[in-house]
Amino acid sequence: MSTFSRRAPKGILGFPVAPMDAEGKLDLHALGENIEFLIDNGLKSVFVACGAGELHAISNEEYRAMVEVAAEKTKGKVPLYTGVGGNITYALEQAQISKELGAEGYLILPPYLIDPSQDGIYNYLSKIIESTNLNAIVYQRDNCVLEPKTLQKLCEIPQLVGYKDGVGDMELNVELTHLIGDRLEWINGMPLAEVTMASYVNLGFTSYSSAISNYIPHISAKYYDALLKGNDEVIHELYEEVIFPIHRIRKQKKGYAVSLIKAGMQIVGLPVTTNVRAPIAPVEEGHYEELKSIINNALAKYPTHAKAIN
Repeated sequence: MSTFSRRAPKGILGFPVAPMDAEGKLDLHALGENIEFLIDNGLKSVFVACGAGELHAISNEEYRAMVEVAAEKTKGKVPLYTGVGGNITYALEQAQISKELGAEGYLILPPYLIDPSQDGIYNYLSKIIESTNLNAIVYQRDNCVLEPKTLQKLCEIPQLVGYKDGVGDMELNVELTHLIGDRLEWINGMPLAEVTMASYVNLGFTSYSSAISNYIPHISAKYYDALLKGNDEVIHELYEEVIFPIHRIRKQKKGYAVSLIKAGMQIVGLPVTTNVRAPIAPVEEGHYEELKSIINNALAKYPTHAKAIN
C-alpha cells in the first residue's frame, strides 16, 4: 500500500543532470553528489532522469541505475519523482521501474516524434498515468499541448496530481487554472523558470523547476522568497545581475537548457564534466567564461558555501 501523499510537491523543484565521464558514460557517483547538493540546499523534491537528466539519451538500464541512486539519496528526506516518456513502450517500462524502486511519482514527457491529435495525447498520457498507482504530472510542451477539455478529462484519473507548463501560453494557462483550480498543482516548467515565475505566480502556480538550483540554489531561493514577499528591489537586483545574464547565454544555442547547467555545476566545484550526449552540444568556451563571470560575481555579492573554480 502506498504511503505517499496524493499531491504533487510544492516550492522549488530539483532536477539533477545526468553526469557523464570523459568517455560519455554515466557517472553515478557525481549524480549522487548532485542530488545531495540539491537536498542540502533546501530543494523540496528531486525529479531524476527528466529533461535536464537527458532522458532522451539514456537506456532503460541506465535509467534504472539513476533511479536507484536517487532513491537511496532521497529516502526519508524529500519526495522522489522520475521522468518517463518518449517511446510509449519505454515509458511504461520506466513507470514500472519507478514503482519498483520506490518513487512517489513521475513527470510524463512528450511522446517521441509524432504530433498527435488531442485524443492521441489523451491515450498516451492516460495509458502511462493508469499503468501504476504512482502520482503523475503531465508536461505541457513541444508536441504534447493539452486543450482544456483534454486536461479536464485526464483530471478524472486520481493519479494525476500536477500540470507542468513548458510552453508559456499565458492565455491558455489562465483558462486552465480557472477551469481546474486546485485539483492540480501548477508548475512553471519554462527554461530558466525564474525569468517568468513573477507572471505565473499570479495565476496560482506555486512551484517551479529550477535549473540554476543545480549550482546557485541560494539565488533561486532568494528570488522566490522575494517574489512571495513582494520585495521588488531584490527581484530587480537578481534579474539584472544574475537571472537575465544567464538567460541571455542560455538562448544562444539550442540545448543550452541542459548543457549550461553542467557548465555551472563545474564552475562551482561540483564533480560534473560538461559532457553531454548528442544531439545536445556542450557549452562553447566563450559562453562558459561568460557564465563563470556571472557566477563569480553572484557568489561575491550573495555568498554561500559553494566556491567557484579559478
